[in-house]
Amino acid sequence: MTQGPANLIIHNAKILSMDDAQPRAEALAIRQNRIVTIGANDDILKLAGVATRLVDARGATVLPGFNEAHMHIFSGSVGLTELSLFGVQGFETFARTVRAYAASKPDLALLVAQQADYSILGRDGPVTRHHLDRVLPDRPFLMYAPDHHTAWANTAALKAAGILEGRDVGVGNEIVMGADGLASGELKEANAISPVARLSQTGGRESLGVVTGRDPDSVTSEERQTDIAVIRKGLDYCASLGITSIQNMDGNLYQLEMLEEIERDGGLPVRIRVPFHMKNFMALTEIEEKAASWRARFNGDRLRSDFVKMFADGVAESGTAFYMEDYADEPGWRGEPLFTQDHLNEIVTEADRLGLQVAVHAIGDGAVHMILNGYQAASEANGRRDSRHRVEHIETALPTDFQRFAELGVVASMQPTHPPGSAGLPLEPYLSRIGEGRWPHAFAWRRLADLGVKIVFATDWPVSPLDPMHCIQCAMTRETWKEGLPDQRLSLMETLAAYTRTSAWVEFMEDRKGVLKPGYLADIVVLNGDVEAVPFDQFATLRPIMTICDGRITYEA
Repeated sequence: MTQGPANLIIHNAKILSMDDAQPRAEALAIRQNRIVTIGANDDILKLAGVATRLVDARGATVLPGFNEAHMHIFSGSVGLTELSLFGVQGFETFARTVRAYAASKPDLALLVAQQADYSILGRDGPVTRHHLDRVLPDRPFLMYAPDHHTAWANTAALKAAGILEGRDVGVGNEIVMGADGLASGELKEANAISPVARLSQTGGRESLGVVTGRDPDSVTSEERQTDIAVIRKGLDYCASLGITSIQNMDGNLYQLEMLEEIERDGGLPVRIRVPFHMKNFMALTEIEEKAASWRARFNGDRLRSDFVKMFADGVAESGTAFYMEDYADEPGWRGEPLFTQDHLNEIVTEADRLGLQVAVHAIGDGAVHMILNGYQAASEANGRRDSRHRVEHIETALPTDFQRFAELGVVASMQPTHPPGSAGLPLEPYLSRIGEGRWPHAFAWRRLADLGVKIVFATDWPVSPLDPMHCIQCAMTRETWKEGLPDQRLSLMETLAAYTRTSAWVEFMEDRKGVLKPGYLADIVVLNGDVEAVPFDQFATLRPIMTICDGRITYEA
């Protein structure tokens, strides 16, 4: 690092460094893209020169930049321009909101809405195309549940997509059929949703990283530049929320090469990590041919591809999550895993052999159990190593499996915005679906942490609102569903660590980011208040006034 005055000094701050050696400070200095020193105001201000920018934090909290450990940048970026139905309840409000949006977008071939609760029209029965036809009879319309594992389409959309009469969409996916022999409008999982999604302005390109893990068949130069512009807006949105790192949970080469172009063109405002998405129809050889080769090609501090992502099941609300015992409200149905145990073991063992981290989506306790079996099989085949393999979500787990997380060194990647009752989510149908017997073993953050399991937090955007302060508020204000259930909340410092230090550790970058200390990358968020003085239920009122990534100001209020 060159000597000389600091480029930027933050002072009069309440710095929570996340560094055990020096957890608190008043000021820090940045030179180029690194933190030079951290300490008392008077000492740090001596490093100021004529051109040094001084940032007076006015007693507010300064933290390592937030690291969103589980999200979907392309689909989230597209969703910024689509209709949000967050908080909308009841047919009349729903109809009024959708019709107003439709009137404002007369040229769209497909109208898309996000964040539609499963109970948006009440609990009298599932949403059907007939409900949607009453609102929009002659324009294709598609709306997503918050989890993006279920969507609903009107008749015009089903016809345009060629699926009104149904279609085989593979294991774990379903075009729900009505008594009349035609599609009801409910579409479960990506294979069922994608025929309709392809009618959109982006042709569904934003969802390919989830649906197929493949690249678009053909993209014009104009379409590609449109997609890049959309992603740029999403990355800037991340920076505006104090986020300096994101770990994407879907991937293809198309996304990686667009991000590479953004980095070449002026620099990514947020560090991003993109996986190779392994699907159940792919050959095992693709892990070495693609995942390992992407790791070699995309290996910088701002853009990297160094892990394998998989889905083991779906979600509870739609009945696509996989449980060891029946759904409480649907006797005889446990869901279907997307991989057999042998196939899962084979994939995880091969990725582990190549030194690749694995992250697997698992909602049901049956899916979580299968993944732990897979990680155990890899360890037995290849020998124990510092793999930092992850399970994503872990909404429920078998009582006997919690200890296995600790024994196998598996990371729990969880979302404080996902428990029903948090982030505006209704309690039903989730609680009835899983049944009261599973409630004590659901979203068990405290239980895992007490066993020594590493936990990282995120939102799964666009499944939940991306704002880290809102997410932290949800983590700290979570209520139990019934008296006598354990309080699963972590402490404030544990929660902040799960969004900063531990999230850097899980991506093997704890030697350069996630804490504020000399020599580390200058990834910093300055808030407008003191996070330790604000009541938990008001955390979302705290806003970033400055985000710094790689020593560069990427957002300033």
